[in-house]
Amino acid sequence: MIPQLDLQRQHAALREELLGAAARVLGSSRFVLGEEGRALEAEVAELCGTRHAIGVGSGTDALRLALAALEIGPGDEVVTTAFSFIASASAILMAGATPVFADIEADTFAIDPAEVERLLGPRTRAVVPVHLYGHPAALDRLCALARARGLAVIEDAAQAIGATYAGRPVGSWGDLACLSFYPTKNLGACGDAGMILTSRDDLALRLRELRDHGSAERYRHVRLGFCSRLDELQAALLRVKLRRLPAWTEARRRIAERYRELLAEAPLGLPVERPAARHVYHQFTVRSSQRDLLAKRLAEAGVGTAVHYPLPIPGQPIFERGSRGAADWPRAWQAAREVLSLPCFPELADAEVEAVGRAVRRALE
Repeated sequence: MIPQLDLQRQHAALREELLGAAARVLGSSRFVLGEEGRALEAEVAELCGTRHAIGVGSGTDALRLALAALEIGPGDEVVTTAFSFIASASAILMAGATPVFADIEADTFAIDPAEVERLLGPRTRAVVPVHLYGHPAALDRLCALARARGLAVIEDAAQAIGATYAGRPVGSWGDLACLSFYPTKNLGACGDAGMILTSRDDLALRLRELRDHGSAERYRHVRLGFCSRLDELQAALLRVKLRRLPAWTEARRRIAERYRELLAEAPLGLPVERPAARHVYHQFTVRSSQRDLLAKRLAEAGVGTAVHYPLPIPGQPIFERGSRGAADWPRAWQAAREVLSLPCFPELADAEVEAVGRAVRRALE
């Protein structure tokens, strides 16, 4: 069996370093807002080209706190993508604001800037593009649209740490950017964890207060806040993995290139990489009009796959009362019917990549 993802391989290779990092934290007995977290924040900020990085409890919390830092709430609208994981939009609901869904580009799966421009209105406060599967959204166009109207940009970079657009790291374009360190991400914790990036000093200060019960200093609370602090154990483990991230990214890119060679003649839609973009292949996601049959045949051949995602966000039950159906987001609905993610993780052996390519070609015959 070739799994779609195998974290046991990653953790086996790093076992001694991870155990050493855990022992270091246990020995310090400092588990929250300590040196490991501060060091990780500095290292991630440097990687992503921002002045600040603020560790929080999860990628979803990163989105919630980013919206809170911008004081977005009831009566406000936030334009975001119709095709992503639910957190991209549910965080907007949690803030009391209204998500406005824009359709995607058919080739990159990213939010379509033309659709964003069409949907901007007098109540719009922010735009939340998602760098889905590791391919950056069109940040130059999106940021220009937002800046011209005085709107904030919150990059959802949960799947795209290490990606770049026009030579700049994702996360450094918007007012804020949100990372997820969920275990399956390119840089994954051994539990939940997240981070917010910004180069605005005012937002960084506010976010550090918001994540710790609105506290500016111990037992002095200046605003209504949250309890969302990246713990020291996860920070220490992430620091071990962060040192491998550049090599892991190159491995993902090599796998993606080999898949392109192996599947070039197959009746299949392959991922694109726009000239301005550097894709980090959180997923290698293909498209097939017979997706479910293809997945079934691959499973029978011993190849694991996954569907990210089987429903557009407006089609989720939480949103369906306000949804007018597939006609409003045709590209998102078509993607949800066709996408299939093949195995693509750094520890995947060359022979396994070749075997997946052969299995896909046979399954499509």
